[in-house]
Amino acid sequence: MAVNPDTLVIWHNPRCSKSRQALAYLQDRGLTPEVRLYLKDPPSADEIRAMLTALDLPPAALLRKEGAALKSESDAAIIAAMAADSALIERPVIRKGARAVIGRPVEAIAPLL
Repeated sequence: MAVNPDTLVIWHNPRCSKSRQALAYLQDRGLTPEVRLYLKDPPSADEIRAMLTALDLPPAALLRKEGAALKSESDAAIIAAMAADSALIERPVIRKGARAVIGRPVEAIAPLL
């Protein structure tokens, strides 16, 4: 399935200041991303794999510090853990088409746009 190059999506946690900053950064530039509240609507393992492909990062790079103990696990185990507990996923993640970035710091978003 082809990815629409114009689709802008943010995996967002409104309780996180960095995630709020990233959303504001996009909105301040006149962009209206599709907001995915990934804690309420957790991504599947397939969606996580697709996001990792867009990020061009290994699964361990998408883990929050709370999941650091998982970094020595296999890629499949890390993805399964993130699919089972989406709070382990670093935030915010912004995807535009086939590319994505982790929006920490917020300036990391600029190359994506």
